[in-house]
Amino acid sequence: MSISPYIKDIGRGTKGARSLTREQAADLMGKLLDGQVSDLELGAFCIAMRFKGESAQELAGFLDATQQRLPAWPSASTAIPVVVLPSYNGARKLPNLVPLLAALLARQGLPVLVHGCDTEDKRVSTGAVWQQLGWPVLQKPAPLAAGQMAWMQTRHLLPSLERLLQVRRQIGLRNPTHSIVKLLNPLYGPGTAVAAQRSLLLASYTHPDYAHPMAETLALHSANALLLRGTEGEAVAAPNREPASLGLIDGQICFERSAVHSSQLSSQAAGDEPAAPELPLGLSAAQTAQRIEAMLAGTLAIPAPITQQIAQIQAMHRAVYQPGAEAMAQVQSFHRCPD
Repeated sequence: MSISPYIKDIGRGTKGARSLTREQAADLMGKLLDGQVSDLELGAFCIAMRFKGESAQELAGFLDATQQRLPAWPSASTAIPVVVLPSYNGARKLPNLVPLLAALLARQGLPVLVHGCDTEDKRVSTGAVWQQLGWPVLQKPAPLAAGQMAWMQTRHLLPSLERLLQVRRQIGLRNPTHSIVKLLNPLYGPGTAVAAQRSLLLASYTHPDYAHPMAETLALHSANALLLRGTEGEAVAAPNREPASLGLIDGQICFERSAVHSSQLSSQAAGDEPAAPELPLGLSAAQTAQRIEAMLAGTLAIPAPITQQIAQIQAMHRAVYQPGAEAMAQVQSFHRCPD
């Protein structure tokens, strides 16, 4: 079936375009993922959505269709909530410290799944850094135990999703799947025992305009998530600035935290710990891996904003794993209003 009726609604320009319902968006994305549209229709969809922008209902519907097509994810015997870290932007200027974040979380005993793929050639991807580090890679869903971390390529989750992401190389524009993957939790696919395998998603946005629709989409999906303005689009705090962040548990906002520069973090910190050094720009995957190894070995300081992010994730993970008034109070203590 043609998707031209949907394109007609979303492609009428900035004033005439109409957003799709959640059900319509799910139907449309399902057709795209199942390869039921022509290349011409696919290009028209990408350009029309790029002009219009995605509503929260559309994102929720696109995400519905995507998660319905994921493979079932087996639960670990201990059912400790897994931290899910989508990584699709890579780094062009600052070092890509997504692997560092994953390793630090694993050190705290949390299972961590990082998923992603490259969609352009001029950035240092998490996959490339991960390969340099020689860390574990998954090619099919597998249970993750406490303290275990793994990288998984998108094509091993859903090949058709990666194909839609790669359309960017042909037309030069991102499309809604680039937002969807940042909200994608592979542990919530069909057949997965959700009650036994709860998880915590680390989601990110690049442009402030995406903060509200992404937060609303996570709420519509009753997600446990930490949403932040990422470093070059990645869900890791920048070395010199703690990003604005939003915590949700079961889709309900539990804290909102304004951004703050690392100089303020240093002045607020207790003790005389040395500040993290300025990180060089434009590092290769191999150079980035070397710096991450040095940080993990303690010969280079870990940036304060990442340390703060770890604390937020730990508190949220505890509230998801062992819910209660005390755990929720700790999460809510991270609330900080804008100046």
